[in-house]
Amino acid sequence: MTLPTVKAKLLEGKRGLIVGIANDQSIAWGCAKAFRAFGAELAVTYLNDKARKYVEPLAEIVEAPIVMPLDVRTPGQMEAVFERIEKDWGRLDFVVHSIAFSPKEALQGRVTDVGREGFLATMDVSCWTFLRMAHLAEPLMRTGGTLFTMTYYGSQRVVKNYNIMGVAKAALECSVRYLAAELGPKGIRVHAISPGPLATRAASGIPEFDALLEKARGKAPARKLVSIDDVGAAVAFLAHDAARLMTGETLYIDGGYNIVD
Repeated sequence: MTLPTVKAKLLEGKRGLIVGIANDQSIAWGCAKAFRAFGAELAVTYLNDKARKYVEPLAEIVEAPIVMPLDVRTPGQMEAVFERIEKDWGRLDFVVHSIAFSPKEALQGRVTDVGREGFLATMDVSCWTFLRMAHLAEPLMRTGGTLFTMTYYGSQRVVKNYNIMGVAKAALECSVRYLAAELGPKGIRVHAISPGPLATRAASGIPEFDALLEKARGKAPARKLVSIDDVGAAVAFLAHDAARLMTGETLYIDGGYNIVD
């Protein structure tokens, strides 16, 4: 596996954290490839020892000098990552938050029936962790920066089987707007990226996901499914100074699927 060839290193000198790579099908991996191709230096995290064997070879491809474990449910691990970045780099230019989680019984049941524990676990990992990363990144973004998180159309419309995750993503998108307003005066931009359905490991937990993919392929004006490389290229552009006046948005990268009834 090699990185795409890019003649102009538009992000050379930028340093960023990529959270959420599980394997080479992950949206976060598409982002990491694009950032590195444009010249950025990366810090990469992996969930646990089981995931490490899949993530470390990818981290080597993008020449990441910082590779650390990060299970956001483990106290202190998130702080340790940002402390390492401060120690080694002294600053940070962008963060990609590409993680979400909901217990099976919460995700596959009705929103009406979700238990408190399942609701809190879903909101904690899928929404609050982005707020916490913004808090930890802020002092390292001394000359500005960009924060990214991943959302989905099910935050705005009722999508079959998306259930409580749709509620969490709606909260996440609202968080993006508030963060953008609060951090904007410091030159920190904040975006929610909303790709069309992708065949990632995370998506495999959604029942009847293949049908959702086929619906998107047939309904989107582009008549194509989005790829992790499509997402990565768009996110890398938004980290460039050319996008400095874009912030607080939920940006759809879905072939136009979201505009069609």
